[in-house]
Amino acid sequence: MNPRERRAARHQPPNPEAATDARPRRRKVPITVEQVVDTALSVVATEGYEALTMRRLAGALDTGPASLYAHVVNKADLDELLIGRLCAGLVLPAPDPATWREQIRGVCAQMRDQYLKYPGISRAALAMAPTDLQTMRVTEGMLAILLTGGVPPQSAAWAIDALLLYVAAYCLEVSVARRRAADDDTAWVLDRDELVRRFTALPVETFPHTTRHAAELTAGEGHDRFDFTLGVLIDGLAHR
Repeated sequence: MNPRERRAARHQPPNPEAATDARPRRRKVPITVEQVVDTALSVVATEGYEALTMRRLAGALDTGPASLYAHVVNKADLDELLIGRLCAGLVLPAPDPATWREQIRGVCAQMRDQYLKYPGISRAALAMAPTDLQTMRVTEGMLAILLTGGVPPQSAAWAIDALLLYVAAYCLEVSVARRRAADDDTAWVLDRDELVRRFTALPVETFPHTTRHAAELTAGEGHDRFDFTLGVLIDGLAHR
């Protein structure tokens, strides 16, 4: 089976009638796709997504990079497996027309929390054309929620793309900010009081609105801005 066929086979529903391959294994302790994904997530959790390379992953598995290609086609294929694993942890509600806004917001919040467990991993979701069954399960569930809420199919389809893109971008920014905050030289970037001082010190004649609304521009704790933006997107759908 060539790499393209192997990747396509992973994206097909399991066939319980398929015969088990009885050929002997060459390795005493064979590496599985699940082990590759587990190890990759461990690397990301401890070192960040930027540290995850095929060579680094092979080292963590105590094997050579070439051995990984028996299980993943390339880094993009690995990325899809990682996002698929995170999607597998999401709980999708039964669509309810009375609470569809809360339901879609809840799915996005779950995805946010999954991404933030693994610094920078949401980068793997960007520009991805999903074919993994778990990823498709999530988009199917989101589509069902939006359609049940009366959102037209085309609007619902594009809204899913916009929501997932925002969640990924938000989590990537949080990961970058947290990494920078670990450096004492850049910790001030996250200091609200410092930002307010810098904004209010600007020339009033050039920046009248920024100096006047410095508090509003720097406001927000925790995921306040995330919740606000989701609300804007979802409420916009309701009014279309």
